Amino acid sequence: MTKPQNTPPASDNDELPEQLRIRREKRAAIIERGAEPYPVEVPRTITLKDLRAQYKDLEIDVATGAIESIAGRVIFKRDTGKLCFAKLREGDGTEIQAMFSLDKVGEEILELWKSEVDIGDLVSVTGEVITSKRGELSVLASNWQMAAKSLRPLPVEHKPLSEESRVRMRYVDLIVRPEARANARLRPNVMRALRETFHNRGFVEVETPMLQVMHGGATARPFKTISNAYDMELFLRIAPELFLKRCVVGGIERVFEINRNFRNEGADSSHSPEFAMIESYEAYGDWNTIADLTRQLVQDAAIATSGSHIVTHHDGREVDLGGQWEEVWLFDLISEGVGSSVTALTPRTELVKIAEKLGLKVDPKWITGKLAEEIFELVAADKLSGPIFVKGYPIDTSPLVRAHREIPGVSEKWDLYIDGFELATGYSELIDPVIQRERLTEQAALGSSGDLEAMQIDEDFLRAMEYAMPPMGGMGMGADRLLMALTGLGIRETILFPLVKPEE
Repeated sequence: MTKPQNTPPASDNDELPEQLRIRREKRAAIIERGAEPYPVEVPRTITLKDLRAQYKDLEIDVATGAIESIAGRVIFKRDTGKLCFAKLREGDGTEIQAMFSLDKVGEEILELWKSEVDIGDLVSVTGEVITSKRGELSVLASNWQMAAKSLRPLPVEHKPLSEESRVRMRYVDLIVRPEARANARLRPNVMRALRETFHNRGFVEVETPMLQVMHGGATARPFKTISNAYDMELFLRIAPELFLKRCVVGGIERVFEINRNFRNEGADSSHSPEFAMIESYEAYGDWNTIADLTRQLVQDAAIATSGSHIVTHHDGREVDLGGQWEEVWLFDLISEGVGSSVTALTPRTELVKIAEKLGLKVDPKWITGKLAEEIFELVAADKLSGPIFVKGYPIDTSPLVRAHREIPGVSEKWDLYIDGFELATGYSELIDPVIQRERLTEQAALGSSGDLEAMQIDEDFLRAMEYAMPPMGGMGMGADRLLMALTGLGIRETILFPLVKPEE
């Protein structure tokens, strides 16, 4: 077997910080004595979690006679003359004490433990399962082996990782911070709860393309790429909507997808260029039935993670997601916020005057509905603690949504707000292919005039609609934002590996 290479040349080592240099010297010493600092396998007969469960009722100062091999990361180490202590932790956070006694392991093994092992190393320890005189479950070692030598020290308790470092080095964050480990395990529990709710209601999960020949399903700026094989420009999807609607045309009448979307836009505490989206469509439903579904999805996720509809945020604040949720009309919120009556039919010139009075810089490319929504964001959105459905968005900013059956100028669209941010959006879907073509033609005109977020005319989608699309309700919800609603964390803490700029 080929042994791993030894340490770098001395000149290179001399340039390293002391902690890194010393650890590389220990790696070299392990190799020098014929051992492996990174073996292909080590003894491990039981996990720390299972060991704790098996011996949870063991009394104080008991020797079981049972020999086990455990493995974990050294997170604490205290060496004395004849007795050494260490605390090992495995990935889920379970910890076990390992004890090294001179009379059990002998002088050579004890000295190797003292000289070669650092905090952060992964080790295997074999020995008898006991409880100490303080009642702590322990393994009294008869032998040990390095599983992987850590060449970098872990952050010390009095100098924790900064938020930027936690995001950039999530692997270290997971090692040292219990909250990071809990958040990482919370996400799959939420995804499982979402899928169970969908399946219990007869929805079918599908997968739709991430690479698309044209972007659609939302008004957002896309990422572009090139396919060498097809010699054509492609877009990373901004939403799966148009493909999921094709499924409904084809007879998959209740359909959902949990997917990755990409939008070439800003990044802040609630926006990420790459994010997870839950999107679903229900034939013969509308914006009211899809609101009921959305509420159940959120409440079932709360139960799966907290055991009730009341969730506790990371700062200790409790949020009640139970019961029926409040509903309010968008233009009522705008009117209240600006102190005068505003409707969907208020002329753009009037909205410009209102915006200027509020100090809102108006982009001349904004259409009337976009300007109304920007005013809403300024005067009302961040005050909505929720959960609350904001209903009745402008029709000109909702090109895929049915017009309200009674109120002119607005669409049957709601946004769900929790803690001042938009969590989900729902619609009564537009199903008339003639009107849909008119709407997409208007969007294409906006795109030609410089609107980078405008949709394109998707002829294949329109052809699918012409085969008859049933009445339906549709919903999109940010999976990362759902974690925000359940934990109170920012979006970069709910995404395990968010996009960050490279280090200089």
